Amino acid sequence: MEESSDNSESKRPQFGTRHLSDPQNVFQHNAWDNVVWGDEQMKEAEAKLKLNSSSFMTEEAALKYEKEASQFWDTFYSTHENKFFKDRHWLFTELPELCNEQPTENVSETEVNTTGFPCQSAGFRIMEVGCGTGSTVFPLLEANTLKKSFVYCCDFSPKAVELVKSNPEYDPTKCHAFVCDLSEDNITFPFPENSLDIILVIFVLSAISPEKFSSTIKQLSRQLKPGGRIFFRDYGRYDMAELRFKPGKCISEHFFVRGDGTRVYFFSQDELRKLFEESGLVEEQNVIDRRLLVNRGKQLTMYRVWIQCKYRKPT
Repeated sequence: MEESSDNSESKRPQFGTRHLSDPQNVFQHNAWDNVVWGDEQMKEAEAKLKLNSSSFMTEEAALKYEKEASQFWDTFYSTHENKFFKDRHWLFTELPELCNEQPTENVSETEVNTTGFPCQSAGFRIMEVGCGTGSTVFPLLEANTLKKSFVYCCDFSPKAVELVKSNPEYDPTKCHAFVCDLSEDNITFPFPENSLDIILVIFVLSAISPEKFSSTIKQLSRQLKPGGRIFFRDYGRYDMAELRFKPGKCISEHFFVRGDGTRVYFFSQDELRKLFEESGLVEEQNVIDRRLLVNRGKQLTMYRVWIQCKYRKPT
């Protein structure tokens, strides 16, 4: 299941050090890190995926979920508000650059039109795409205390952006939230190109159609300063969530619709490497985070697979 990477950072130990050496001890803790899959487990996962992907839904049904994507997410956020996702304080461990607050590169005024956009005087700019109700935004605002840092955040759900702005911790002098559909072409962002130090793409690309991945990443890469980074984390192939779908929920290969109408795609390392590198970015990290989560009360095991990447815009 593990895909190769020539990057040295990709080979270092990742995501915790609690390793399951004896399967009989599986229920001693709630989670185990860096779980290795055996041949039998891999075959079982492939069989489950083959079954739930045995037939794709009709083109008409798939088009409905494409056209009404923002409405389904609006309904999701109206139902759950800010109670569904936990604050992502782990980000500061995986991406210490978030607290660096040092601009990546001085860009000349000939490259950036610096007139008339929110907090144009900021020296360090972060944008989160698919911000939801702010599980990343508010830890960022809490951690970034220098006045010269600024956070932009967007979501294609107007309800999500409304919830961010109504949060008492929302500060328009440090943050600017706006509605934006990343899958559209030629987006008008509230800042010029070549102006961002970091872009966070966390469990958001998986929610749009695969045919739009390339144009989305290229559009985001244009917003980065030279030396700026995209930090990506999303679902990997054979994640528990992918294997649990019932037949009839498959839109296309590795692309499914949930019961609430929201969609999710499951990535491989190689396709992500190709997408980012074709957008002109340089790989710094591309790793699989494979974990075993345990429900000790019900004696259940759940295998999760995520992929985490860092890609940099060349100077």
